[in-house]
Amino acid sequence: MSEFSLSRRLTAEALGTAMLVGTVVGSGIMADKLSDDVAVSLLGNTIPTGAILVVLITILGPISGAHFNPAVTFVFWMKRQLSVSEGISYIVAQILGGICGSLIAHVMFELPILQASTTVRTGGGQWVAEVVATFGLLASILAGIRFREAAVPWLVGLYITAAYWFTASTSFANPAVAISRAFTDTFAGIRPIDLPGFIFAEFIGAALALALFSWLLTSEKSTD
Repeated sequence: MSEFSLSRRLTAEALGTAMLVGTVVGSGIMADKLSDDVAVSLLGNTIPTGAILVVLITILGPISGAHFNPAVTFVFWMKRQLSVSEGISYIVAQILGGICGSLIAHVMFELPILQASTTVRTGGGQWVAEVVATFGLLASILAGIRFREAAVPWLVGLYITAAYWFTASTSFANPAVAISRAFTDTFAGIRPIDLPGFIFAEFIGAALALALFSWLLTSEKSTD
């Protein structure tokens, strides 16, 4: 049982996801303004995203668990660490917070507040990349909690920093972030029509990570 009320946990989830998406979208806009080189822009998008994850998980993790991600919430619900109602509430808070993050980024950069992305992100390679990205994210979280819980913020931040570059999709790995990025027609955007494939792949990756690591992290002593 958490020492924090559900309202505080939901606020932490909404705030954290808003700040995460605001960073993803805002750094993408800034990087795109500063360079015409896509590789340089991607680097300018990558580093702030990894850095803010370390900060957000460190400061908000003790309150809500710092999921900021429906796929993570799904896994912890499957592990029976959240009730159905708590899980649904977390996911709603994450999505609403993430959308607010996109809109606030537009305000900061004096862009039209309401947008819909036109950036095409679809196809088998993209979907496989999202399975891989989300699998690796959940693997980092589950194994990190098992072996070195204090390092989880760094594990997640460093993993996402790497996955931006080794996955074809630039590692969304998060249904709430994917939905939120459909609300921005900037560097980080994704067409709304492309969302179902991404979201499905992300939950598949999370489920695969849960299945494998539930077995992998079980020691011989705990099975005696």
